[in-house]
Amino acid sequence: MSDKKDDSFTLYDLQVETIKTDRDLVCAHEEGVNFQVIGENLVFPKDSKFSLYALAALLPLLPAKQRMTDENDWMTTDDVIACPDPNCGAQFRITRIAKHEFNHSDCTIVPLDKN
Repeated sequence: MSDKKDDSFTLYDLQVETIKTDRDLVCAHEEGVNFQVIGENLVFPKDSKFSLYALAALLPLLPAKQRMTDENDWMTTDDVIACPDPNCGAQFRITRIAKHEFNHSDCTIVPLDKN
């Protein structure tokens, strides 16, 4: 048996989908357009497009949504983010779709035990 410490951790895979509200979509958003977050990768369906400005608003939240959270944490329950344009009726639903196992050693060269 190896004396190597287990360095695994779990992240959620996410799907981000454009949803329409009762207000008009004034940006170039299209209802149902989506992408996935698998590990550190953003995965877009072929020939789809997603607003750079909406993506910029979503990016800070995605790593937090990937991580395990307490059931009482707002990050666990809140899953709809508004378009950053206050005149646009688009929203973006972030859904945890699966769990994915990763290893620290596959993601960085920084050792777990720095001492």
